Amino acid sequence: MRIIPAIDIINGQCVRLTKGDYSTKKVYNENPLEVAKMFEGVGIEHLHVVDLDGAKAQHIINHNILESIATNTSLKVDFGGGLKSDADLKIAFDSGAYQVTGGSIAVKNPTQFLNWLDTFGADKIILGADCLDQKIAIQGWQEESDKEVIEFIKEFVSKGISYVICTDISKDGMLQGPSFELYETILNTVSPVNLIASGGISAFEELPQLAKLGCEGVIIGKAIYEGNISLKQLETYQLNRP
Repeated sequence: MRIIPAIDIINGQCVRLTKGDYSTKKVYNENPLEVAKMFEGVGIEHLHVVDLDGAKAQHIINHNILESIATNTSLKVDFGGGLKSDADLKIAFDSGAYQVTGGSIAVKNPTQFLNWLDTFGADKIILGADCLDQKIAIQGWQEESDKEVIEFIKEFVSKGISYVICTDISKDGMLQGPSFELYETILNTVSPVNLIASGGISAFEELPQLAKLGCEGVIIGKAIYEGNISLKQLETYQLNRP
């Protein structure tokens, strides 16, 4: 299972929110590149970067930070937040994104999202399935849709999606553990899928549990920044990974 630290960006700073609420913003570092290099230094190979300004504005904003990280590290960055147009996608890839994540666009304009999948391939386009009470949430989690998360994932996997990031918003930033049951249900219901767990990771011991379920990756944010999971633990996990 891949370890994928998260860097969320507001006003060029590395921040975390609780349950996607912008009023809960906590700044952890004013230099996201510094944070990215810290992860790279312990053997991390992948990074999840979210443009929270872009998610709110509904177009890419912090592509300069993406470019800085992609240019100055060897990290493979998946980038999301506000990607709504072909122009946004071009900027993201031109700025060095290895993969991009689309969530709201898959709900609001599935035809365009599937065009991206056809154009760039299943290794480059990730489906963002962020949910609250099993319903997909969009627009930076500010709006709930009527789409049920498992059917939503199943639909896009049937159309060629390979990678899915699933975040249980009720768990996000709470440091109370991830949605094991939800991920187990998805993995038992949808096949084949590379499921990336996100939201609520609180302790190192949860990582092998997610790996045992069959998650392909796990995104970790606040647990690292608050010291619940140490960089040394992540380094050891990376070294011992099959």
